[in-house]
Amino acid sequence: MFDIGFAELVLIFVVGLLVLGPERLPGAVRTVSLWLGRLRRSFTALKNEIEREVGADEIKQQLHNESILANLKETEDSLKDSFSSVEKEFRSTQSDLQSLEYDISGVVKPGADESPDPDKPSGAEPGEADRKSS
Repeated sequence: MFDIGFAELVLIFVVGLLVLGPERLPGAVRTVSLWLGRLRRSFTALKNEIEREVGADEIKQQLHNESILANLKETEDSLKDSFSSVEKEFRSTQSDLQSLEYDISGVVKPGADESPDPDKPSGAEPGEADRKSS
């Protein structure tokens, strides 16, 4: 509170000793220390009352919460950006796969490779025709 060093304290003591004398100095020091204690307590009480009225703790808590919410919002935006880029990549890959599927289905049609065998009756398994002819 008061920035008084040791040298200043000794100077005050010597001046007090010269002005008040050795008989009244201890009582004066006691009185001054009591008044300083009361003054400190008054300032502390006033400070606490002002902080309560202003709601400094609530404001600090609110600022802390707002900073946390801002961090969460940044994280959410970052995750949304990442998700949208992954989704775009997925859509692109899906589109490429569908075009490849269309190209492959145009080149190779299922069942087009197999030509009907005249010796093989329709609906019969390959081993049945050989068994009937033997």
